[in-house]
Amino acid sequence: MTGRGPGARRPGERGGAADPTAAPMPTGGRLLVVGNGMVGQRLVEALRERDTDRRWQVTVLSEEPRRAYDRVALSSYFDGASAAELDLVEPGCYETPGYALHLDETAVDVDRAARTVTTSRGRVLGYDALVLATGSFPFVPPVPGRDLAGCFVYRTLEDLDAIRAAATHARTHTRGRRAGLVIGGGLLGLEAARALRLLGMSPHVVELAPRLMPLQVDEGGGALLRELIEDLDVTVHLGTSVSSIAQERDGRMLATLTNGTELDLDLVVFSAGIRPRDQLARAAGLPVGERGGVVVDDACRTADEAIFAIGECACIAGRVYGLVAPGYAMAEVLADRLLGGAAAFAGADISTKLKLLGVDVASFGDALAATPGALEVTLNDPVRRSYAKLVVSDDATTLLGGVLVGDASRYASLRPLVGRPLPGDPVAMIAPGGTEVGAGALPPDAQVCSCHAVTRAAIDTAITTEGLTDVAGLKACTKAGTGCGSCVPLLKSLLAESGVAVSTSLCEHFDQTRAELFELVRVEGIATFTELVERHGRGRGCDICKPVVASILASLEHGHILAGEQAALQDSNDHVLANIQRNGTYSVVPRVPGGEITPEKLIVLGEVARDFHLYTKITGGQRIDLLGARLEQLPAIWTRLVDAGFESGHAYGKALRTVKSCVGSTWCRYGVRDSVGLAIELELRYRGIRSPHKIKAGVSGCARECAEAQSKDIGVIATENGWNLYVGGNGGFRPRHADLLLTDVDTETLVRTIDRFIMFYVRTADRLQRTAGWVESLSRDGVDGLAYLRAVLVEDSLGIATELDEAMARHVERYQDEWAAVLDDPQMLGRFVSFVNAPDAPDPTITFVTERGQPRPTPLPTPARRADVPLEVSR
Repeated sequence: MTGRGPGARRPGERGGAADPTAAPMPTGGRLLVVGNGMVGQRLVEALRERDTDRRWQVTVLSEEPRRAYDRVALSSYFDGASAAELDLVEPGCYETPGYALHLDETAVDVDRAARTVTTSRGRVLGYDALVLATGSFPFVPPVPGRDLAGCFVYRTLEDLDAIRAAATHARTHTRGRRAGLVIGGGLLGLEAARALRLLGMSPHVVELAPRLMPLQVDEGGGALLRELIEDLDVTVHLGTSVSSIAQERDGRMLATLTNGTELDLDLVVFSAGIRPRDQLARAAGLPVGERGGVVVDDACRTADEAIFAIGECACIAGRVYGLVAPGYAMAEVLADRLLGGAAAFAGADISTKLKLLGVDVASFGDALAATPGALEVTLNDPVRRSYAKLVVSDDATTLLGGVLVGDASRYASLRPLVGRPLPGDPVAMIAPGGTEVGAGALPPDAQVCSCHAVTRAAIDTAITTEGLTDVAGLKACTKAGTGCGSCVPLLKSLLAESGVAVSTSLCEHFDQTRAELFELVRVEGIATFTELVERHGRGRGCDICKPVVASILASLEHGHILAGEQAALQDSNDHVLANIQRNGTYSVVPRVPGGEITPEKLIVLGEVARDFHLYTKITGGQRIDLLGARLEQLPAIWTRLVDAGFESGHAYGKALRTVKSCVGSTWCRYGVRDSVGLAIELELRYRGIRSPHKIKAGVSGCARECAEAQSKDIGVIATENGWNLYVGGNGGFRPRHADLLLTDVDTETLVRTIDRFIMFYVRTADRLQRTAGWVESLSRDGVDGLAYLRAVLVEDSLGIATELDEAMARHVERYQDEWAAVLDDPQMLGRFVSFVNAPDAPDPTITFVTERGQPRPTPLPTPARRADVPLEVSR
């Protein structure tokens, strides 16, 4: 039986929250927190940090069998993150005297008169203050069939375990393509679709609204978002819903949409929104909002002076927030109030920035231009495939909000300016190459971190008073950047503009830069990551420093990249010597130096592609890609290729990719030199060298530039008198033409200079720095980077030319083909299996159809037809 205090309302009755001045706020005693989600845990840690006198004895009830974890990063569970890695509880939190956490136990009844809570284990716990942090539950629309065994929600780690088990069962027992349906095209729906892709399924997303993420993006942003996501093999159905789900005879399910489309499926995930978990409050007679949620005031206090509510279960100022940042803000307010403060909830930043299925999406402020008189400034760039919109006041002086899709790099600097005067022309603020809004434009009270409500003033104070010089220090001191992480770029900018010496540490495990680590490894002869971290670092490393050290060790010829400890350091592609593709298969890209190939080798490539059902494509770098190989097929494919004289093309590595060439003087009537011969010489010379980023080169046989050498990291153009050498060109998102380094030099001088260029780059560039940025960064004392580079490489101003020459000579002498070495090593071959317990079994999640005459990954169905009907494609 639920006890009620004086004046308690009946269950479900609505009404206002308590007047904070009507009764004194409790400031000590027994605090009982019901719920150990992200917000409940935030309250506990905020209180633990501030309550140095330990006025409160804190007891926390967790319905789940594990401690608080990061629900925002839930889909990373399918990326390989463990439950322990998602854990949010600070070390020692519940070892603190007076703090206790009870797992797998929740509140079932509140007696407000006696101020006790009865738990699911039958215990009766007293309280002086009770906090409801019960969160929300997934909304499952009343679709016939929603209770079938193959239907799931996407909310907890247990839900994800169940989805994984169903997907694994589908891989084992289902023939043909595996498909999953996500009902809901909002934030969580697209996260769920990503999870299904990671499980090897073909996802469908159904959204009743006319666009994806209808609460965050507008029509223009939604159109591009759909296009980008459909490019990732996700079928999107908009403006429709599911009318029924039925079980078919073979155990699969048939979902029928209201527009008549029928989908054959293996599982269904409901992600159609959330509802506040306010049942406990209703049963206790506490007022709830019109659409649910425990009504609270700006101190997060309910109609009962001893009961509070925070997070997704709370209705504050008539609104229920479904984001973590407002919940964190409520937790901070309540922690302050419980210790005698006067903090009040004044609204919260509901901006979002996410990478959904690899696509950047951000919205902030009044993203949908609901403010009367608001003006919208939009830029839709079909070439860069990006969409940007700023919402400004009717006089175009104040920033109200915005939407970014495809490229959200400006989110961190724009979001804090919402409600403030525009620092420049709004068109220039979102145009490529336009005005960059620097950290200096932010006033002191601008909120830099919305997750933890950290202002610029707090960041500046931490930098100056604590002497902080890196982002890691700022995170530890202010908690900024420890939530969603979207403000980290802004933290870097604030450090750079602070006037203090900014740390150039590679990461939290090494205080050195990449270049400094390279020298330590080279000079001290260090051969393993363990040895390096023991001598010059700390901890066990991370996803930043491990691949960097792996590249350094490989550059210095310290064994095969998959030998021993080095194998664990590699990025995902290097880990299996192949590029993983969007459908889970791998690419096979043998080296074809200069694009020159014999008929016999062409025949082998064709036979391998035919026998292993691979898709073939001639690349822009004059090679032939074989796409669609399963993991366990890679050794067999490479055995045949190596036997035919092919070797790895390093398409998966931060290494030399290709040296593109025209046909040169051998065939072309305009050619003045043998561009093919030189391209082959250079590619064979530099093959396999590991570098901070990929390297591409080109050789043109005349000034007509058919090999497009000036867009490459290393470009060579033939002249009547020799060769011109260009360096530092890059394609990609920010194309840059290469700079002319040498003119009319002979082949020997050319090759020697390229040797030194590559080795100097390998030694001194930063992590993942392309040669374009590296050359620009070499500027010294008014001398531009190109002039400095010419002095070092040609004039030997640093006295290291001989060292660089010798380093390249060692590389050429010691080169071995990585794939040939793998085929000779049974231990390395052991990693090329799809299933550990069935090494010879193929991954059944990958099926192919014929499209344009070649095997292609299974195409997704178009609307208004059965998903299992074969496609007839004519293009």
